[in-house]
Amino acid sequence: MTRTYFGTDGIRGLANEKITPELALKVGQAAGLIFHRGEGRHRVVIGKDTRLSGYMIEYALVAGFASVGMDTLLLGPMPTPAVAMLTRSMRADVGVMISASHNSFEDNGIKLFGPDGYKLSDEIEHEIERLIDGDITRKLAAPRELGRARRIDDVRARYIEFAKRTLPRNMSFEGLRVVVDCANGAAYKVAPEALWELGAEVISIGVEPDGFNINRRVGSTSPQALRDKVRELRADVGIALDGDADRVIMVDELGRLIDGDQLMAVVAESWRDQGLLSKPGLVATIMSNLGFERHLASLGLTLERTAVGDRYVIERMREAGYNVGGEQSGHVILSDFSTTGDGLVTAMQALAVVKRQNRPVSEVCHRFEPLPQVLQNVRAQRAELERASVASAIDDARARLGGSGRLIVRPSGTEPVIRVMGEGDDRELVESLVAQVCGALKESAQAA
Repeated sequence: MTRTYFGTDGIRGLANEKITPELALKVGQAAGLIFHRGEGRHRVVIGKDTRLSGYMIEYALVAGFASVGMDTLLLGPMPTPAVAMLTRSMRADVGVMISASHNSFEDNGIKLFGPDGYKLSDEIEHEIERLIDGDITRKLAAPRELGRARRIDDVRARYIEFAKRTLPRNMSFEGLRVVVDCANGAAYKVAPEALWELGAEVISIGVEPDGFNINRRVGSTSPQALRDKVRELRADVGIALDGDADRVIMVDELGRLIDGDQLMAVVAESWRDQGLLSKPGLVATIMSNLGFERHLASLGLTLERTAVGDRYVIERMREAGYNVGGEQSGHVILSDFSTTGDGLVTAMQALAVVKRQNRPVSEVCHRFEPLPQVLQNVRAQRAELERASVASAIDDARARLGGSGRLIVRPSGTEPVIRVMGEGDDRELVESLVAQVCGALKESAQAA
């Protein structure tokens, strides 16, 4: 079904251009009406990251929810997984996270969670869009039934305790020197505090948000600052979160990156050995490395692939009963604990394996040798994929790659680019095929 506002991860776009106060107000009204069920007071929890535009969007959402009779609990800067968790634990009817995740500060977004803490289905998002574009004047609350709003202050401690309880009671990170990069984003307070309370020596970077510097040269999408700090301080490990802390990338003591595929492999193998895997396999997207899939097969584990987007991974996990899944980018979903990706919890699970095995992170967290993988983004519209010249280039590249690798060409769900990913045993061949497809896309876009 065609959607006007929602992408693969909520509604996202340039603040005050696509993500306007008017749109936020309408989203609040529409979501409030859909989740306004039964008698009594209804409540929504709203969290945000550290973008300047968060204030504007937050209060517009409050107005929208209040206008349809819903009370609002404002959480302030909190990670996306914390909002999902608090939606459930505080018995809210709906949860909202104001964030554009790994995008720069100019963008912002609105992510919605149902009362169960899960992201909304396509059907519910479609219904919200229908209400946004319709006239809901007659559905607004009467003056006596308008909602209230208040800010609550104890949520940081609640989330930290939740994250710590995902570990065995006697687990301690004492003796580990950890550099944590919070991307100047939503976890800038909770992540360092949680790791410190677990006994680690914590060095924090990306913890000075000013409204403009979220994800700027820090965080999981810019890990060089973390790599440099780990090597400089001879730390045991580095942890890089993104702007809303639902994804994580780690760095070993040598400064080498550990992506989501490696982290899923670490957790899956550990949980298999402990008898904690609900099924002999896990779920990942089409972007996960073929080397990862081969490694899992060597362990007797399967890999089910979905479309890109953690929501699709979660849907498949729920349908088939898996408790581990995620994305190469660092969204890792451990459904025994959370209903969405949680960067802090994922990092803590990996560190727990490091502590149990008493071996360096470089040995514990590099479980397989990834196949050469090349990813390039081309600024182009989705329609370019329908051009005959582009389709021909893609078909030719896949034919030349044969069964020795994979070629994925897809439009981004969060920005106006087309992503071209190739992987295979022959790096030179992969690079040339990706360049061939990107060239065709660029020529088509320029000719349009």
